[in-house]
Amino acid sequence: MRVKICGITNLEDALVAIEAGADALGFVFYEKSPRYITPEKARQIVAKLPPFVERVGLFVNEAKETIEAVCRESCMSLAQLHFDVDEEFVESLAIKALPVVRAKEPADIVRFNDRYRLVDAYVPQFGGAGKRIALEWFDGVDCSKIILAGGLTPENVAEVKHYGFYGVDVSSGVEAAKGRKDPDKVRAFIQKAKFE
Repeated sequence: MRVKICGITNLEDALVAIEAGADALGFVFYEKSPRYITPEKARQIVAKLPPFVERVGLFVNEAKETIEAVCRESCMSLAQLHFDVDEEFVESLAIKALPVVRAKEPADIVRFNDRYRLVDAYVPQFGGAGKRIALEWFDGVDCSKIILAGGLTPENVAEVKHYGFYGVDVSSGVEAAKGRKDPDKVRAFIQKAKFE
């Protein structure tokens, strides 16, 4: 199971995550988030990363042109669309994109069924609320293209492994404070998700 550590705001946290085995790092380009990072600062972090690490830019209610410009400036490899988009919008982007499904009910999790997507619990605000989605919604569902987010921690990530998710995404569950990761939690989360 692949792991994305989201809400990276500094190089130290980025390197700890990669050394622990993270496959992807998430950078939040949403100014209302306590984990917001400027494209310039993200680019400075990315410049010091080793190769083969997916760099994911998170966007909320942004125009196609803004998403593409910020991803170019910050050297992102993927755009995570944390707002309601349709297939046409995803296809229109010049950068590869990951739609986010903010699930209110079981039927929501099969939206974008033919593509890789991130599934998070619906909350009125965007990002980092730490709310868990009901795992029974995934019973009998092909989860091989789903990245699960929302309320995951080192203590509970093992519970989701048997569903066969493509990956998991964590932010607040491995933090010491908003925007700062706890290295021990990051290492424990990745160990339990990938290696145990």
